[in-house]
Amino acid sequence: MTILSTSSRFVRAIAGTTMLAVTGAALAQTVPDSTVPETGLDIPSNLQIFGKIDPNVRKPTAIVNGTVITGTDVDQRMALIVAANQFQLKPEEANQLRLTVLRGLIDEALQIQQAKTEDITITSDELDQAFAKVATNFGKTPAEFGPYLRSVGSSARSIRRQIEGELAWQRYLRRTVEPRINVSDEEVKKVLDAMNAAKGTPEFNLREIYVSATPDRAGAVVAALRQAMEDMKNGKAPFDYYARTMSEATTSKNGGALGWVRAAALPTELAVAAGEMQVGQLSGPIPVPGGFSVLYLEDKRTVLGNDPRAAKLSLKQIKVAFPAGTTQEQTQERAAAFAKTLQGINGCGSVAKAAADIGAEVVDNDQLTVRDLPPALQEMVLKMQVGQATPPFGSPTEGISALVLCGVTEATNNLPSAGQLQYQMEQQRVNLRAQKILRDLRRDAIIEYR
Repeated sequence: MTILSTSSRFVRAIAGTTMLAVTGAALAQTVPDSTVPETGLDIPSNLQIFGKIDPNVRKPTAIVNGTVITGTDVDQRMALIVAANQFQLKPEEANQLRLTVLRGLIDEALQIQQAKTEDITITSDELDQAFAKVATNFGKTPAEFGPYLRSVGSSARSIRRQIEGELAWQRYLRRTVEPRINVSDEEVKKVLDAMNAAKGTPEFNLREIYVSATPDRAGAVVAALRQAMEDMKNGKAPFDYYARTMSEATTSKNGGALGWVRAAALPTELAVAAGEMQVGQLSGPIPVPGGFSVLYLEDKRTVLGNDPRAAKLSLKQIKVAFPAGTTQEQTQERAAAFAKTLQGINGCGSVAKAAADIGAEVVDNDQLTVRDLPPALQEMVLKMQVGQATPPFGSPTEGISALVLCGVTEATNNLPSAGQLQYQMEQQRVNLRAQKILRDLRRDAIIEYR
């Protein structure tokens, strides 16, 4: 995969069965209130359950207001998630993912149905164009993408259906919700003033998994969270997956994303942990009121401070692919030869010749920021001078690469303009309204399982 690929972002959207374009900032309310909430329901304190739900009985088909979702629909949507992330799921994990996918497909059907009440339909040409963009993100042409999807147990029809749902819902929100959203200049000024007042304050871009635990369950919860952390470190599944399937926090549907938060907005235990973490690190299980949390630090910065990870980079990637069947010994030999070639690179002007000498491919990119790179490469690039190359990185299956730094455009601060902030606030309100509409659609839906 080259540094230009964005397929992982699309896969995360598939895994969460969320919209690709309409997202909002998650609130940093990470731990539920310890008091018993008022439910508004007549539930006795000494309730008795009559009968049981058998977790081994799962209905493969749902009919949502007349729209049929088959077991094949679920399987195909799930198959791409598993293949793209190289998941090795236990049976109970696969069942949980299947449930998450089915819920997403139900929401997708409701969104398409609601869009049609406004006579919104997505044309074949629009679907073709969007499908081609997704194929490009996976490094394939549209003609290649269909066979690839079939090879992993998915289908072009499944992806086109998801695209239809996302485009239809976005168009519905633009037509019915956005015209009614208003953010005043006074509101924008108030937020900008607050940001200026907080200048220099650390901010953390965090994800969290929270699991409640009574004293008798604490040991089991800690063990489960530690196992999940170990699985994440070994690459078994990303943080998003465990947040969606384990976390009891309200942010679980967003893969545990808290967004950018300051220490003052976090519970004390989490604020202390975040302040000690490095970008890309996990921390936990952290004891918090009512249970335990695991944190993942995606990024950090200071409010209105110079943000080195926001610097725009000019890069050249030099890459050598390994033929199928390459042994570990051959991989080591080629890596050593590749590293020797890198030592002879004197600035970006010499990359083309060095690549030609060893039969390597060169990819240019002038659009990435430092934070677009994986954490390990971020730390390398931040310490590099223009003209230097990273050490080789890669794998026996994907080949070996290095990045050569051709230029850096520093970012001065992270204060948005009034227009940018107004747009962000409007989109947050659109997203909140969208969530309420979808909640009402779920409540009114007639869903039959077979």
